[in-house]
Amino acid sequence: MSMTYAASLDVCMRHADRLTWAMSQLSSKFPLSPEAITGMNDTELAILDQYSTRFAKLQDAMGAKLFPAVLELTKEPGNYPAFLDKLNRLEKIGAIESADRWLTLREMRNEFAHDYPDDPALQAAILN
Repeated sequence: MSMTYAASLDVCMRHADRLTWAMSQLSSKFPLSPEAITGMNDTELAILDQYSTRFAKLQDAMGAKLFPAVLELTKEPGNYPAFLDKLNRLEKIGAIESADRWLTLREMRNEFAHDYPDDPALQAAILN
């Protein structure tokens, strides 16, 4: 196993573990409503922030480090300059279930990057 792959996997697992913890702490709040968000205390809001931040960090780490390391480790032939090409190749070799699903998750990550403090209904919809 290459060091790049192992190191990337470690980083991704750390983000995933912390994301899982945040999700478990908030499970009773889901599905979120605008009222649930406005009624959260500071600790719950901090956990909600960790939830969205860890999701984004996991997405970033997978896309920037882990996926290229998988392609390198498997010695996949070809050059994949476009991210979509990488995703399609990863799907073809069975490293990810679906390139389309991953793109949907990426869109979710992009939505998480925006903060809508004055619109709890929009926050709830995005997080749900």
